[in-house]
This record gives sequence, structure tokens and C-alpha cells, in this order.
Amino acid sequence: MTSSAAVAPGLVSARDVSKTFGSRKALNGVSVEVAAGEMVALIGPSGSGKSTLLRSITGLQSIDGGAGQIDVFGVCVQKNGRTTSATRAARQKLGMIFQQFNLVGRLSLFSNVMLGALGRLPGWRGLVGAWPADDKARAMAALHRVGVSDYAAQRANTLSGGQQQRGAIARALVQGARAILADEPVASLDPVSARKVMEILVELNQRDGMGVIVTLHQVDYAIRYCERVIALKAGKIVYDGPSTGLDTKQLIDIYGPEFEDAFWEAKV
Repeated sequence: MTSSAAVAPGLVSARDVSKTFGSRKALNGVSVEVAAGEMVALIGPSGSGKSTLLRSITGLQSIDGGAGQIDVFGVCVQKNGRTTSATRAARQKLGMIFQQFNLVGRLSLFSNVMLGALGRLPGWRGLVGAWPADDKARAMAALHRVGVSDYAAQRANTLSGGQQQRGAIARALVQGARAILADEPVASLDPVSARKVMEILVELNQRDGMGVIVTLHQVDYAIRYCERVIALKAGKIVYDGPSTGLDTKQLIDIYGPEFEDAFWEAKV
């Protein structure tokens, strides 16, 4: 007897996605499926298309017209070269983490984290700082969870890069995101801070069941922290499988003979 229970939608379904910048194909017919609870690394040399793919998933980057389509949690967010009316609602479910943290430097870390609540509150509350008590408590709990609650009152631009990036993750938690999309989140950090940020992402994935898609230049971090790796080269997927399946030949195919330059901790 077959079950009639509905299957929960995956985190991302991208089909035949292309993106052209001038004469360059940043993405060339990319198709990929990511389940809701997966932790996936996107790797590849500079210009391979990994950041373009991540930004296309969020609707921050439009894709080429044609057959391409992107769904997020089962809802179409891009089709025929245009974002849909569902894109904004879908983006609310995605916590975006960027290389340069995207915090407002003159605001306190606490205020930056509270901005994650704006999607579900009237805009005037953010303007005057009239935050509901339960959202304030949620913000402090999120800051404590990522280990920076002691810096809640400090201006963001006085914090280290690692502290700011952890604040950005706390903001995504206050937002109520169901998944984290992180674009080179450790590229501007020292190795110790980078490992801490990656460990927090792993904990959110394993303990909370949050899907995580992270672009990384550091292949060793992708192998260590992510079970699945998707490698892009010249806008096409050239590897999609378990991180343990990456061998020297495949890495040379992806990065060329200087592939060891993509390993961070071998150089520090």
C-alpha cells in the first residue's frame, strides 16, 4: 500500500539555470537539488559561478530568460529571467551571510541583530527602536548561542571580523530563517575565527536541522565541515557528491595543477 503523505519540499531546486555577463557565461545550464536539511559546500576557482548561483537562489541576481527556473522550499522564485512575487516571502526564510558581514557599523551589535525581526514587524518599530520584549529576548539568546552576548552593546565597527560574522548569524536566527546561505563567510577571517564560524553553521545544521549552503575557497574546510560538495568550473557543475569522494585528480580537474593553493591550513 503506497503512502499518500505529501513529501516536504527541498531547500532548493534549480533547473537549467544560466546567467550571462556580457560575453561570459557565469552559469551555463546548471541544475541542482538541495534537500532541506543538507549542509552543502559550493567550491571552485574564482569566476566559476558559485557566488552567482547562491545569489540567484535568493533572487539578488536575476537569471537569463529561457527554460531556467529556481524554486525555494517548493515555491518558484525565478522563472524566464524574472523573479516572482513569491521571492520576498521566500527570502524571509533564508538567512544570508556575506563575506563583509553586512552589519551597520554605527549601530550596536544588539541593534544589528534586532534588524532580523523587521520582516515580521511594522517598520516604525525599527526606526524608533521599539522592539517587543520577546524579540529582545530572542536576540540576546541568539547572541549568547553564537558566543558574543558580552558585546551586545558595542558598536559593530569596533568588533573583530569573527565577532561581526557571528553577529550576522545571530541576526539570521532572530529573522527566523529556515536555512542559511553563506557567501564566502570565512574569507575575511583568521583561521581560528573561521573555524568557529564554520562550527556554528555545522551546529545549526545538525542540532536545528537548518539547511546550509556555503561557498568556500578553502577546500579543506569544505571537506571537513560539509558532507556534500558541489564544484563549479566555468559556470558548469563538474563534481556533485560526498566531500570524502574528492581526490587529487578531481581537484586538479577543478583547480588545475596548483590545486594546493585552495587548501587554507596547509599555508598557515
